[in-house]
Amino acid sequence: MEVMSHSSSFLIPAIPPDQRSSLTYALVVLNQSLPRFVPLLWKHAQLRLCADGGANRVYDELPLLFPHEDALDVRNRYKPDVIKGDMDSIRTEVLDFYTNNGTKIMDESDDQDTTDLHKCVSYICDFAPNLDKSSLCILVAGALGGRFDHEMGNINVLCRFSSIRIVLLSDDCLIHLLPRTHHHEIHIQSSTVGPHCGLIPVGMPSGSTTTTGLEWDLHETEMRFGGLISTSNIVKGEKITVRSDTDLLWTISIKKLQTG
Repeated sequence: MEVMSHSSSFLIPAIPPDQRSSLTYALVVLNQSLPRFVPLLWKHAQLRLCADGGANRVYDELPLLFPHEDALDVRNRYKPDVIKGDMDSIRTEVLDFYTNNGTKIMDESDDQDTTDLHKCVSYICDFAPNLDKSSLCILVAGALGGRFDHEMGNINVLCRFSSIRIVLLSDDCLIHLLPRTHHHEIHIQSSTVGPHCGLIPVGMPSGSTTTTGLEWDLHETEMRFGGLISTSNIVKGEKITVRSDTDLLWTISIKKLQTG
């Protein structure tokens, strides 16, 4: 089975040369408090989208990360390429500001069957139809916290787009899917993430999961809700390997980082 590699190099101010060309990053900002390292994600991303009320967060909160700079200068520097969603949360003055500054506005209020994150991921996939999807990584800021149904909706997007690398990020942790179609190597940047981590079956129980590199490794272990799931585990080295017969969520804590 083919091996899929994962890392959190997008949390490093200068991506190492050997990793710089391997992934193409897109950033989606949702309507939750911005992680303090959003400017760093913004710098790495080639395409930046706000999902509806996420534009309010960029407008309001990014200037707070640069208290010694003029707020208007910060807003002009961190201007999203696209604002997309059902437009039920974005404030009028925010919409007007970005519209007048050239941001593409895409109102999809007629589609109430998918979440704003789903709409943004679909747009990114369509925006670069010739891009090798194995090199695309979508970073989602503000994906965790707030309403639980929103969090579950975001996790559902991971499952609905299981062939796309999507990373959900908050100030405290990141989450991404480990599809059962691959074996996985997770490369740990210990300066940015860890040591606490977890592996959680999603969609169905895991009949057999095996890992290396964890404090409490799994050995053909069954995991399911109502039984064992691997929470509060600890990374021991620079590489974790995971093999499972079902999709798993990988989560790891994020250390206190500079804003970038």
